[in-house]
Amino acid sequence: MTSNVITNINKREPIGIGKGGTPYRILVVDDSTVMRKIVTQILRSEAFDVVAEGSNGEEGIELYKEHRPDLVTMDVNMPIMDGLTALKKIIEVDAAARIVMLTSESEQKMVLEAIQSGAKNYVVKPPDRTVLLEKVKASLTK
Repeated sequence: MTSNVITNINKREPIGIGKGGTPYRILVVDDSTVMRKIVTQILRSEAFDVVAEGSNGEEGIELYKEHRPDLVTMDVNMPIMDGLTALKKIIEVDAAARIVMLTSESEQKMVLEAIQSGAKNYVVKPPDRTVLLEKVKASLTK
C-alpha cells in the first residue's frame, strides 16, 4: 500500500507546467542573494522556469522587458529602486503583468498599495514553500 501512495505522489503533474505542457516562465527580483536562491529553488522544484534573477527594481524592469515572463516575484524593500516603484513601472509597460510581492511583516501598508497598484498577490518572507507555490499558481490563473 505504501508503494502505491508514493507512486501516486510521484506521478502528480508539477504545478509549474502550464496547460500547453510548457513551464511557466518566472522572474525573481530580490536584493538578497539568499532569498533569490530560496525562491528559485522552491519554484524549480515544481518545474517552473526561472528565466532570470534581479537584485533591485531597475534590474527587474529591464529583465521584465527582455524576458516577458509569465510572472514576477518582487521584493518590496530593495536598494536603487524599491519593488513598489518597479511594480508600477512594469504595469505601465504591460498592464497584464502578473507580480507577486515578497514582504516582511512590517511592510503591510506597502503591500496594500502594491495590490492597489496591480500586484496579484503577496507572500510574507521568509516564504513558506506551500504558501509561495499556492500564491504563484493562483496569480497565474487570475
